Parts: sequence; structure tokens; C-alpha cells
Amino acid sequence: MEKIFGKPLITQEEIVHRIRELGLQITSDYAGKNLILIGVLKGAYAFTADLSRAIGLPVGIDFVMTLSQNQEKEKAGERKTITDPTLTLAGADILIIEDIIDSGSTARMLIDKLAVHRPESVRICALLDKTAGRTVDIKPDYVGFSIPNRFVIGYGLDYKNKYRTLPFIAVLDDRFRG
Repeated sequence: MEKIFGKPLITQEEIVHRIRELGLQITSDYAGKNLILIGVLKGAYAFTADLSRAIGLPVGIDFVMTLSQNQEKEKAGERKTITDPTLTLAGADILIIEDIIDSGSTARMLIDKLAVHRPESVRICALLDKTAGRTVDIKPDYVGFSIPNRFVIGYGLDYKNKYRTLPFIAVLDDRFRG
């Protein structure tokens, strides 16, 4: 594998530790509720799996996939869902699991789209929060890590659909972003 990143920004050990903390907090906050996790594919697949195991409640798990209106653009533009949840969401407490909140447009779109299913609540848990890129007024309810305005890869996040399987988060070397 070509070396396209330096020292990890967030180590595997830090990720594991923070997910345990988030799992405990979510377990406490949703005790006695009908919690459904909605993972956002593809980036949040690893985070959704690990977080679901850290939550000490019987939760429903579903996934949606989003797609940029212009996949050629490097920065995410307007997004749309290309899959819908398969579980019944009416009356449930929904926790959207995101890999990263950057502009906030995907999170806002998902909240609005899921609200039509009449859930009890809709909240967001993001592994990474990059506030410097925010263009939509949105704040995740649970955050793994706040990061600087850099392009990151690993633990589900990709560059040209590669590097998702890295067990840590790293900053992509600018020389490889063209």
C-alpha cells in the first residue's frame, strides 16, 4: 500500500475507548426506549457495528445510503438518499450514526427525511465532527472526536473508495488529493 498519510490523527486505541464511552452514555440515555440505529453507508459501517456492540440495550439496526448529486466533486454537495430504512420507525427513538459531520447537509437531509416516519425522536451520533466546514446549523447529539478542517481517511472514511479498512483515522497527504 502506498503511504498516503502520516502518523494517525486518532489511534485505534482512542477510537475503541471513545466508542465504549459513547455506548455507556447512549445506554443510559435510551434505557427503556425503543432505540433504532440508522447507520449511514458507506462511511459509518464500522462505527455503526462497533457502537451497536457497545450499547447495552436491545437495539434495532438499519442502514441508509446517501449519494452526492455530483459524485465528481471532491467536496460533498447536495445529497440525496438512495436507500430508505426498512424498519418501522413510527414511535421509535432514532439515532442516526454518521462517520463525519462536515457541512451538515447530509445530517439535516436525513433528519428531515426520517421525521416523516413519525418517530418519537431523531438524534445524531457522529464519530467525527468537523465544525470548520459547517454550512448548515446542526450540532450532533453525540460526538466521538472533534477534528480540524483536514481530509481524513480510515475507520470507514475513504479516498476514492480506498483506505476504509484502516483501524485508525489519518490525515490524507495533500499531495494525493490532486
